[in-house]
Amino acid sequence: MLDPRKLHLLRELARRGTIAAVAEAVTFTPSAVSQQLSALEREAGVPLLERTGRTVTLTPAGHLLVEHAQAVLEQLERASAALAAARGGPSGPLRIGAFPTAARVLLPPALAGLTGAHPGLEPMVAEIDPADVSAALRAGELDVALVHEYDFVPPVTDASIETEPLFSEPMYLTDRPSVAAARTDAWITGKPGTLCHTMAIRACQAAGFEPVVRHHVDDFDTVLALAAAGQGVAFVPHLAATAPPPGVRLTRLPLSRRTLAAFRKGNGGHPAIVAAVTAFRSAVTHLPL
Repeated sequence: MLDPRKLHLLRELARRGTIAAVAEAVTFTPSAVSQQLSALEREAGVPLLERTGRTVTLTPAGHLLVEHAQAVLEQLERASAALAAARGGPSGPLRIGAFPTAARVLLPPALAGLTGAHPGLEPMVAEIDPADVSAALRAGELDVALVHEYDFVPPVTDASIETEPLFSEPMYLTDRPSVAAARTDAWITGKPGTLCHTMAIRACQAAGFEPVVRHHVDDFDTVLALAAAGQGVAFVPHLAATAPPPGVRLTRLPLSRRTLAAFRKGNGGHPAIVAAVTAFRSAVTHLPL
């Protein structure tokens, strides 16, 4: 019988590429991960890994088992959700991830509605960049998360993650009538590796130039303050631009940012996830969109 916990480690190895990265994600030692994967090979009866020095790659059988592992783990999520529904209403800890704008604007009313309707729930919020959400959900560090996608940049998810759209908002450019008009300006973008940074670079490239990035800032209030001080131009989403500082002019662009709820595939029927998504949707109706 194949152990689902070991299948999870194999899936993480396929995603992350190294045993050290898997160990860090699941808070095991690399030696413990190697031992578990070796045990899985014995259970499977065929080689799953090829080891060359410190490098480990999956064999064809390993890749095949990863495909089946995803289906097994998804079905276990469904079973867990069904059992939770059989126990009654949602209760217990609910780990929620959110990017900063959503944490500031959407989560407070959503959590007020959520805990009011389900006092047995214990929501716990962690700020996280959408680029890191898939790994955190797979590792069980989060139960549900708010993520975003931009034009030019789809959400960073994989086959183990489901999403449900919540709302869309327009994007603005500070102090210039168009992106092309800002080709010689200094730019303020998110930190490299974030979706906000990738979106800014790709939007400028689509306008025919490579932006000169002077500042890497994730907080949009700080971005707007820097723009007001003449330190560069920036893209800003609508929910972060409802009260710009004096002197900052905003040009609406034919670009948008879309916010989605993300959770492990198969877990969408869990009472706590259903309650959370319902609360998110209710809170959206009160946003200044």
